[in-house]
Amino acid sequence: MEILQGVWEVVKSILVNSGYAYFFTADGGYKNLIMLIVAFFFLWLGIKKGFEPLLMIPIAFGMLLANLPGANLAVQYHDLQGFIDLVAGRMTDAAGNTLTPGLMDFLYFGVKAGIYPPLIFLGIGAMTDFTSLIANPSSFILGAAAQLGIFVAYVIAIVLGFNPQQAGSIAIIGGADGPTAIFVTSKLAPAMLGTIAVAAYSYMA
Repeated sequence: MEILQGVWEVVKSILVNSGYAYFFTADGGYKNLIMLIVAFFFLWLGIKKGFEPLLMIPIAFGMLLANLPGANLAVQYHDLQGFIDLVAGRMTDAAGNTLTPGLMDFLYFGVKAGIYPPLIFLGIGAMTDFTSLIANPSSFILGAAAQLGIFVAYVIAIVLGFNPQQAGSIAIIGGADGPTAIFVTSKLAPAMLGTIAVAAYSYMA
């Protein structure tokens, strides 16, 4: 009986001091658990179902890193000046402690500086298979359909009462490119970002 008691104490100590306890003891820890479940769902969609793997897998991996219990891998700044302040040791937390940059902060710098998007689209472009186009050159006309759709959607949105910035954000969905739609909307009509993102990816799916 004493042996079982000792084993239970060891097991309880491991559970209390492990990262898993963070989900149930820390304030808001359950939110990290929910995001980890969502991240694994995205991985399943990207790997098993082949649904936008070039987007789903990196997004899911980032979610996993940012929500690891107690790892503090979330990005600590929101603009390039914030990154400079972080590296220079000029940023502090609520308790007044000086923040130091982590791995995710340096990786996120590439996002804020606009380095990654051109590299990603360059890679996607290099993966393009032109076999069907070469075999049937007339299919090139289909490529113009998306561009025509952009202008038609823009005019319709203006007629329906949207301002030019909102209409441009709506119309860019016709380009059949989710990241472009999100980028354009974030610049022209940030308030519509959620709606545009859902509409763009639903359309492409």
